[in-house]
Order: sequence, then structure tokens, then C-alpha cells
Amino acid sequence: MTPENTLAQWLEDEQKLLASMPNGRLVGLLDKSKTATMTGMEVMQAVMHGELPNGPMAATCGYMLVALSPGEATLQGNPTESVMNVQGSVHGGWFASILDGAVGNAIHTMLPVGTGYTTLDLSVKMTRPIVPTAGARVRAIGKIIQVGRQIATAEGRIVGPDGKLYAHATTTCLIVTHAKK
Repeated sequence: MTPENTLAQWLEDEQKLLASMPNGRLVGLLDKSKTATMTGMEVMQAVMHGELPNGPMAATCGYMLVALSPGEATLQGNPTESVMNVQGSVHGGWFASILDGAVGNAIHTMLPVGTGYTTLDLSVKMTRPIVPTAGARVRAIGKIIQVGRQIATAEGRIVGPDGKLYAHATTTCLIVTHAKK
């Protein structure tokens, strides 16, 4: 598949997902009273389908969850001029943010009812700049390495529709148990 065909498919997938959301793309914080009986995968599926909110950071940075499977999450991002550095390319913080989302969401898919996670460590390595262009997209793909009772690790990659690698990351997350009320 050509990069143009891949991008067209990514844009079509994004539009189908947005069109399927009954309340549009919600932005906010998760309500623990609604998620207390859900597995991590159920929570992430509800976020992806607009039944639960996306985090405010995803809206601020222009990315969204587009695919899930156990231990894997894919975010699609549309970096714009609002996330550029003074040199004219996408700021390293944007790379870190979308990768943190991808690897964290991948871990979240594996969590049992009543648990969540928080990032302990994130190491990001950029391999080439992203220069925003109209309609451009990249994908951050997070995959678990290991999920234990208290600690989880994952890795992620940002790729373009041409398959080029823009950045990669690893994370260590702390698994937290939500207090019961």
C-alpha cells in the first residue's frame, strides 16, 4: 500500500470512529463511580467509542485512540502549528505526550477491575522531526512488554503512513488499586 493510500485509510478510519460516537468526542476525566466495575479493556473501549471521555491532554495535543487489542493501543495524531517549537518542527513534548498515551493505554487494556496506573518513567527517543502539514497524521503504537501485580512496562513507536519511524519510547508504570467507597 502506498503512503497516500495508508493515509487515506487512516483518515477514513478516524472519520468512521468519530461518526460512530453517540455524544461526539467527549473530553474530561474518568468518573471512578462509572468505571469501578469495568476492566481496563472495557474502560479503554468506552473511551475509544465516545462513551467515556478522552483525557484533556489528548484534545489539547490533537490525538485520539483509534485501535485496541489486549496489550496494544494505537493513537492517531494530527500535530498542528500549535505544538511546534521555534525551529518549525513538532515540539519534543508532543512526541512524549502521544507516546505516553499509547504505552499507558496499552497497559490499561490489561488491567483488572478496580485498578489503574500512573507513569513512573518514560524514555523517549526522537529519530526524525515531524513538520506539520495540512491533513497529515502519525500513529503512536503502544505494546506491553510485561504487566505484573504492581509494575508494568511497555514500548511504543510513532510512525508515519510511509512506515518511517519518528520516535520510540519505553515506560514503567505503577499499577494502583482504586479505593472502594
